Amino acid sequence: MELSQTSWLLAVIAALAVGMAKGGLSMVGMIAVPVMSLTMSPVLAAGILLPVYIVSDIGGLIAFRRSFNRQVLISLMPGAIAGIGLGWATAHLVDDAVVMLIIGLIGIAFSLNALFRPQVGGGRGPRWGAGSFWGALAGYTSFVSHSGGPPYQIYVQPMGLRSEVYAGTTTVTFAIMNAVKLIPYAALGQLNPGNLRIAALLCLPALAGVCLGLKLLRIIPQKLFYQLITWMLLIISVRLIWAGLADF
Repeated sequence: MELSQTSWLLAVIAALAVGMAKGGLSMVGMIAVPVMSLTMSPVLAAGILLPVYIVSDIGGLIAFRRSFNRQVLISLMPGAIAGIGLGWATAHLVDDAVVMLIIGLIGIAFSLNALFRPQVGGGRGPRWGAGSFWGALAGYTSFVSHSGGPPYQIYVQPMGLRSEVYAGTTTVTFAIMNAVKLIPYAALGQLNPGNLRIAALLCLPALAGVCLGLKLLRIIPQKLFYQLITWMLLIISVRLIWAGLADF
């Protein structure tokens, strides 16, 4: 499989975004599949990017090995794994456009609420019921298009975690989910030699993105950090709705 120069440029940008997400700027990674989808199918883009996510996860796990909330992680993972399983079971039945529309609408509703209410984060702790629901939705949408960020953010952001703990919890959560996704992606033929060759070349810009994300996270104030990821969620949600409507 050969990519055009434009496709390679967009793929490098996507890989940088993936790395920056694993370096702490979590929502930046959501632009990766939409960016690559400008010149290829979202399914192909997702297949190419999964190994890049896995490699970037290693850098993120090293960086945040002591900065994550175990209770939040435990409350999310059963639902997330179930959501990935549901995505695998319905891979040939569900229209990706519908999923993009649903997650886009949820993301817009949450981000607008977060932007216009007086304060984001009321110190709410992890809850099994909410964690299972949003974890399942995050796992499902992550399986379909690596866009599990909005459901995850809706559940976790109101807890008001410190920015490094939020970033670390996000990194660990999606590292586990991406590792689980390797099995169904391989079974569906997404990890073929052509995709893996392109992914290998994209790992270098992805690792550079991890370093860049870590540096930016350390200099961005916590309030601004939450504002940035909320605005990023809003922008990406609009992009997901646009892409979903275009596919009808």
